[in-house]
Amino acid sequence: MEYTQLGRAGVKVSRIVLGTMNFGPATDEDEAHRIMDRALELGVNFFDTANVYGHKPNQGWTEEIIGRWLASRPEARDRIVLATKVYGEMQQDDPNARGLSAYHIRAQIEASLRRLQTDRIDLYQFHHVDRTVQWEEIWQAVDVLVAQGKVVYTGSSNFAGWTIARANEQAAKRGGLGLVSEQSIYSLVNRHIELEVIPAAQHYGLGVIPWSPLAGGLLGGVLGKAAESGRRASPHMADAIEKHRAELEQYEALAASKGIAPAILGLAWILHQPGVTGPIIGPRTLSQLEDAVAALEVELSDTELKTLDELFPGPGGAAPEAYAW
Repeated sequence: MEYTQLGRAGVKVSRIVLGTMNFGPATDEDEAHRIMDRALELGVNFFDTANVYGHKPNQGWTEEIIGRWLASRPEARDRIVLATKVYGEMQQDDPNARGLSAYHIRAQIEASLRRLQTDRIDLYQFHHVDRTVQWEEIWQAVDVLVAQGKVVYTGSSNFAGWTIARANEQAAKRGGLGLVSEQSIYSLVNRHIELEVIPAAQHYGLGVIPWSPLAGGLLGGVLGKAAESGRRASPHMADAIEKHRAELEQYEALAASKGIAPAILGLAWILHQPGVTGPIIGPRTLSQLEDAVAALEVELSDTELKTLDELFPGPGGAAPEAYAW
């Protein structure tokens, strides 16, 4: 396993991040526990979840599964960096049960700690921008949680570059550490964050944690799988396949020429990108976890990286040079 610092924070995390969104809805509890056991064996020490995982009306289900795993393996708690999130709606009939108000943050940290059966959250992430709440209120709430020992670091998810700047400038005025990570959608197919989010993260010392690094499965070998199984993709995936068919044919051929699965190629590309801490993988099975970890062993040459850039071009670099001069 490879490890790196989480942005400018001193803590070291694995370059493969165990995402747990499938635990509960797609992966039963016994298999989820086996996946977490195997992740530890493989050296994966960065576990990511969210208070809303489990999906409506079962928000919190995933945290509960992780909590029972931690309770049955108390030695594991100090071996992992545990991340969860706050923002999403937890109750439809309560106007205060969502967002980043100090009221909601205080309520949800207690609920997450209870479900996870732990005394602290190592990385507490704001799951989305809340444009109705001032950063003075958010950081005041965080300062209390840090002083109480309930939160160690804070991060963001789905933030714009300017929002990262605003958040960390306000934190600095208060003498706080501010955000140490940003979790964004990022893959060969979706490279928007190269314009401003990654530059902002690098400037302010945030580690970038890509979610959906395989573009919802599009980079996971869909052409080969369809040919083998004869099954039709969902309408949404079918449209995406047709839009990118020419690129996907060359992409899957490149993976085959290297003797690796297309999914491993997609993760390897992410791991080669500047500023990236590590991609979040959301395994439904043990084999998917093990396949993802294999991406750490893949080296991509400058020629191969150039080929991938030509197949799935990004925005052209950082702003403003990407579109101006």
